[in-house]
Amino acid sequence: MILITGGTGYIASHTLIELADANYNFVVYDNLCNSSKESIKRVEKIIDKDISFEQGDIRDKKRLQEVFKKYDIDSVIHFAGLKAVGESVEQPLKYYDNNVNGTIVLLEVMKEYNCKKIVFSSSATVYNEKDTLNYTPLNETDPIGNTTNPYGTSKYMIERILNDLYISDNEFKIVILRYFNPVGAYKSGTIGEDPSGIPNNLMPFISQVSVGKREYLSVFGDDYDTKDGTGVRDYIHVVDLANAHVKALDYINTDQFTIENSIFNIGTGFGCSVLDMVNAFEKASGKKVPYEIVPRRSGDIAVCYADSSLAKEVLGWEASRDLEDMCKSSWNWQSNNPNGYKGNR
Repeated sequence: MILITGGTGYIASHTLIELADANYNFVVYDNLCNSSKESIKRVEKIIDKDISFEQGDIRDKKRLQEVFKKYDIDSVIHFAGLKAVGESVEQPLKYYDNNVNGTIVLLEVMKEYNCKKIVFSSSATVYNEKDTLNYTPLNETDPIGNTTNPYGTSKYMIERILNDLYISDNEFKIVILRYFNPVGAYKSGTIGEDPSGIPNNLMPFISQVSVGKREYLSVFGDDYDTKDGTGVRDYIHVVDLANAHVKALDYINTDQFTIENSIFNIGTGFGCSVLDMVNAFEKASGKKVPYEIVPRRSGDIAVCYADSSLAKEVLGWEASRDLEDMCKSSWNWQSNNPNGYKGNR
């Protein structure tokens, strides 16, 4: 049985479908602070199966112990965490308490119940800022830790904690997945990204402009040294990303697992500019996406994309969905659910 922390969230809900398809059994654990239980109900319809759900906070040791007592948990996929970069700058203690302290509590309970396999949702934000004139993809061996915000720092700190945990007890099998920029939705359009308040990411902002929820998209800077002056990022379809978690679990459960090959970039390996994304979305949706150029945000860099060749070599994973798939599925979700899961939150 796999414990899925933060299992009602955007990436996690898509991962549940992939896990069910691969015949893994799981229980979802979530405090619902920034997600909706409605996503679980919709996933249940997609997989035609009831999902075990336990409400609780990863910082609540007693509640976690109850869940570990109730289920025979053999591994954990750890999605739970706060993820808004801007909010993390304003409220760093909240982020360190939830993300870092919460992970420590979870790991303590895992040790207590002899559960020593974990897949952790990390982020490309752990990498040091690269020279923006040196447009090379980020590799897992590139320097990390010189982060630009508390969200990224919290992910970096958890990676260090997991590394130190393994040094202290090498029975642990740990896989770290460094996500790039997840976008898109499940093909049915019944689950997708449902941010609370103002979206922090590009795709849901574009989607909300296209359905008339927002007047225009703010494009932060058009004076970068890129083909159209806007920032370039590696966008990955959420279903491809979800599948990487299944591959990571498969890998953890084989004799081929080594701690030396346990950190993987999960991206497409291709950069896409903000205006590329706007144009692709307009084509997919048939809707105009008005935008205004506004000043750059501090901390933003010109180009960031992944070298995901290690994931292909070791996990047998690679992204298979293109920008058109990402935009069509996002539009399908947003047009069918203009208010997301609202009313069911």
